[in-house]
Amino acid sequence: MAYSKEFRKNAVRLCEERGWRVAEVARELELKYQTLYQWVSDARRQGVRGAQEPETIDEENKRLRREVRQLAEELEIAKKAAAFFARHQK
Repeated sequence: MAYSKEFRKNAVRLCEERGWRVAEVARELELKYQTLYQWVSDARRQGVRGAQEPETIDEENKRLRREVRQLAEELEIAKKAAAFFARHQK
């Protein structure tokens, strides 16, 4: 069965943040122990946020504002390029 990234992330958080054992979480979520154990191992190896503090609202807002600025700049460049090529097209 395929599980969404969000489901996996939440399952790992239950193990990490609440200090539950993998076997307990697996039983609660009706997962195979090995599946959840692998998700937790992968998260620890990759340093995924499941083992860290969640992003605060302020941090998320700052990150999203940076992304919006970057996307606006990219859009402006694309508009200028489209106008340039439209003028020079024969």
